[in-house]
Amino acid sequence: MKSVQELDKEIADVQKELADVHGTETEVYARIVGYYRAIKNWNKGKAEEFKMRKNFKLEDSSEYDNDQTTFSPESEMLMEDERFEESPAAPAQASQGQNPAAQAASSELRYELFARKTCPNCPPVKEWIANSGLTGKTIDVDTEQGLNEAAQKGVFAAPTVIFYKADGSETARAHNVAELEEIFNLATA
Repeated sequence: MKSVQELDKEIADVQKELADVHGTETEVYARIVGYYRAIKNWNKGKAEEFKMRKNFKLEDSSEYDNDQTTFSPESEMLMEDERFEESPAAPAQASQGQNPAAQAASSELRYELFARKTCPNCPPVKEWIANSGLTGKTIDVDTEQGLNEAAQKGVFAAPTVIFYKADGSETARAHNVAELEEIFNLATA
């Protein structure tokens, strides 16, 4: 065991070392006109612009819903209890202009849409799905239940739409409207 004098000497030595610490300059990189570059190499105008920038966190924004863990059936994105119940009829706008093959494909395909309330890419995908006449469900990955289901199915991004055949086997995945249209066109070809 060390004596009190030995411990006091060690503490004094460490404090002396800490008082004489000399580090190196930290090089800060930031995005400037499409690429990242060290701030110390920026011209005066861009350096002044950088000083005026304000940092923010999405979580602190008034637009961010801090109570996302609470699930409510009235929320915009519902978790339907029915796994794949048939809808009574496809929406009128979805069936207008579709050929019989497209209508048959839409009745055979089912979907699961994994989305978030704060996702900027989810609304166009949700609108496309709503107008498609397909049957399925929307899963809110902001909820614990939705996040668990997404993890089980290997969904790492929102939006993700998984298509299933009538027998329940997965047939395709899409993340945007262009991919949805491609999948839907292949299914109706």
